Order: sequence, then C-alpha cells, then structure tokens
Amino acid sequence: ARARTVGELLAPTSPFDKKCGRENWTVAFAPDGSYLAWSQGHRVVKLVPWAQCLNNFLLHGTKNGADAVGARPGSESGPRNKPCEHVIDCGDIVWSLAFGSSVPGKQSRCVNIEWHRFSFGQEQLLLATGLNNGRIKIWDVYTGKLLLNLMDHTEVVRDLTFAPDGSLILVSASRDKTLRVWDLKDDGNMMKVLRGHPNWVYGCAFSPDSSILCSVGASKAVFLWDMDKYSMLRKLEGHHNDVVACEFSPDGALLATASYDTRVYVWDPHIGVILREFGHLFPPPTPIFAGGANDRWVRAVSFSHDGLHVASLADDKMVRFWRIDEEYPVQVAPLNNGLCCTFSTDGSVLAAGQDGSVYFWATPRQVSSLQHLCRMAIRRVMPTSQVRSLPIPCKVLEFLCYQI
Repeated sequence: ARARTVGELLAPTSPFDKKCGRENWTVAFAPDGSYLAWSQGHRVVKLVPWAQCLNNFLLHGTKNGADAVGARPGSESGPRNKPCEHVIDCGDIVWSLAFGSSVPGKQSRCVNIEWHRFSFGQEQLLLATGLNNGRIKIWDVYTGKLLLNLMDHTEVVRDLTFAPDGSLILVSASRDKTLRVWDLKDDGNMMKVLRGHPNWVYGCAFSPDSSILCSVGASKAVFLWDMDKYSMLRKLEGHHNDVVACEFSPDGALLATASYDTRVYVWDPHIGVILREFGHLFPPPTPIFAGGANDRWVRAVSFSHDGLHVASLADDKMVRFWRIDEEYPVQVAPLNNGLCCTFSTDGSVLAAGQDGSVYFWATPRQVSSLQHLCRMAIRRVMPTSQVRSLPIPCKVLEFLCYQI
C-alpha cells in the first residue's frame, strides 16, 4: 500500500547551490509537540511551530514552502512560551539535533549545586545542535538565543539524545569514538566519557525510563550502557556492517537498529536476542556481500509511539512502514536521498529529511490487539527476566512476551 503524503517543507535554494553541505541529517520534534526542527544545510537550523505546519498542510494541500509556515523569524511580541518561527545559524555544518525539557523535581547529579549560571525551569525548552567541528550548542527554543557552548569532542558530533526523565542529561555520539554525558542543569558540565567503540559512533538512544543507553557505530557495533553506573551492560551481535541508527520502543521492551547490511533488526535488549528481521534486499545478501557496498544501505529507523510500527529509510529511494509482527512492509513511499526519519510526538506523522527539506507521511493506523496493549502495559515496568519469573500459567506468559 502507498503511504499517504501529508506535506513537505522545502528549503530555499539558489541556482548555484551545491548539494554538498545541504544534507539534512537530522529532524526532531519537541517533547510537547510544539516545534519541529531540522537542518537546512549550510549551518542553518529551522524551527517552526508544528501546529501551524499541520494547519498549513490541511489548508493548502501537500506542497508547502518552509518560509510560508508560522510567524516571521525573530518575532518575540507574544508570550515567551508561544511558538514562533526561528532560523538559527549554528556557525558550522549541523549533524544532529535534540530537544530537551526540564522537570522541576528532578535533581541534578552534580556535586556542587549551590550556584549555577542557568536555572532551567519547567517552561524551558532547549535545542541541542551537534556540529561538524565537535562542538555542541544549546539554544533557547522560544527566543532562538544561544545559552551554552559545549566543547570537548574532537570530531563530528553525529547524534544527540536527552534523557526522557526531564533531568536534562544529554548524551552525544561522535566520530572521535566516544560518547559524552553532559548535565545541563550543571551549566553543561561533562559528567562522563563512555569508551568502548572501536570506530565512529553513529547514533545513541535512551530507553524510556532513562536507565539504559544504546549506542551504535562502525564495525557492526551495538552497545548497551547502564546509565546509573556508566558501565557497559552488553554488546549485541548480529549485524554484518556499520550500524547507523537505533531507537527503543515506547515500553522499552524492544530495540530497533538499522545497518548498512540492508537490515533492520528488532531486539529484546534485555537478553540480546533478535526477535524480528526487516530485510531491504531480496534475497537477503550473504554476510560477505552485506558487509560491503550495496544499493540497500538502511540510513534511519524510528519506532512509532503505538509500539506497533517501525519506519525505515534505505538507499533504494523508499520509505517503509513495518508492523513488528509482520515480515513485509505494510506501506511504502518514494523518497530520493533520504537520510533521517522520526515520528511526531503523537505518532500520527512520520517526518523524513533529504537535502535540506523535510517530507511527511501519515502513519498507518490500526487498532492494537489486546495482546499488544497488555504487553505494552506490563513491559513499561518489568524487564524480560521479571516477566518470565511471574507465577502465572505458561500460556499467559507467552501472551505477555514478545516472541521470536
């Protein structure tokens, strides 16, 4: 089935504008659904109110220019928390974006909490940008002003992710083979360096309860980290080429990873088992061919908020929507040079980036089964080992577990 197009936001171009430097490696939605941010290339990040985007799509069809959406850049006449459009010049090529917001009751992990330059309240919404020169810049979303400039990486900051618990803990993944943990409530103090990757780190993602971090990279690397002890939990082995993207399911029971070996794997991260393989090349390539150049490199993967669907982008110019319990895509759509994708905060729309522009499709809508709802409910609070040890009949146990 063909996925339904919702709209598109096109970056302005000039006749002499070259593709190099215009790649859109990252698209992000604010946790409260108020903003959409993406890299237009050439150092520029665009921030637009997501509600106005949707209204514009509904009113004017599917063809929309980015400059026609929202308020004019720099408009600050309204209340501080009123979404308005911003164009941010980050000073270097942008590789990664992440939104973060604070929870007032969440204490900082820093030792000295007597005085801080910044005090981030609940109304604060931050945007972190990872740059080509290894710097991370933190911006106030509502004003577009630069707040912090984090400097410690020596190579490209390839990915960023905030802990979902509102602690404003930020993790950055870099080509310098490290992950770094920053505490923005402590004025951006770097708390820890996570080492173990033998090569570039491409991506990282927190589990929904913020206790586990997954990081992926070159040399087939998929690592899981305990974020309470800052130690490695386990390595997941199965991919045959560089692993470039990862994301946990909303209940934390599943982990999706995308690789240049033409596959997306869905894992049970708690026991390190592959539960589902989504292949992008048929017949599946042997390890020797999957480990090299092919025309089916998977560039991105994202878990839908219903926990039932996964989206992927590959070099065969296709967007695919998968169900976690089916072998073949339920919907597809064409997209040239797709580099990144993510679901909107409510899960109703998939945004995919390509050469400075963003394209949107409606997420497949299906009523979740009673089994899926039960699994989601119990797996939010219990890992695989605890579920398996419950004193319940075997059939009920099978009903509550994600099976191979």
